[in-house]
Amino acid sequence: MSHDGTIMSVDSTYPTGPEGLPALERADPPDVIHGQPDLARRRALVAATTALGGISVAITAVPFVGSMLPSERAKAAGAPVETDISNLEPGALLTVEWQGKPVWILRRTEEMLRLMGEDEQRLSDPQSAVPQQPAYCRNPTRSIKPGFLVAVGICTHLGCVPTFRPETAPADLGPEWHGGFYCPWRRPIW
Repeated sequence: MSHDGTIMSVDSTYPTGPEGLPALERADPPDVIHGQPDLARRRALVAATTALGGISVAITAVPFVGSMLPSERAKAAGAPVETDISNLEPGALLTVEWQGKPVWILRRTEEMLRLMGEDEQRLSDPQSAVPQQPAYCRNPTRSIKPGFLVAVGICTHLGCVPTFRPETAPADLGPEWHGGFYCPWRRPIW
């Protein structure tokens, strides 16, 4: 009943205020009943979301991982080089290319091997004790087979290619020279 005594219809679904206008607030809010969550449905949704996320990460990661692998050209450049050294005469030098760098293969003579022992006082590391040497080079000839020297032919100073000077005691290098590799820029000898 209203204050003037007339009966007013109240619709509980959409209550109205005075003069039939909609009320600003609900007259009787419905009771909200919170039931137990459906755990099986929740587990299924979490599993589906996790699976889709994992698949998305894998699909996204494949191109990134693929871009980090070396190309076929890079694999070919770093691949081992095979060459025939059976016809290499004692004292001869063969140069092959590996990764764009010259690699020297020197067939040592008996005289070269003998003179190596006499030059130890001029070597900075005569026993090959510095750990930059591979284990198979820690010997007096610094090689797997004493009769062969295999080395990358680039000077460590400026990256130039030293020249092979096999002659003993040439006039420009002096009487101490027993043959080897010479860099004219820095004048080191090997």
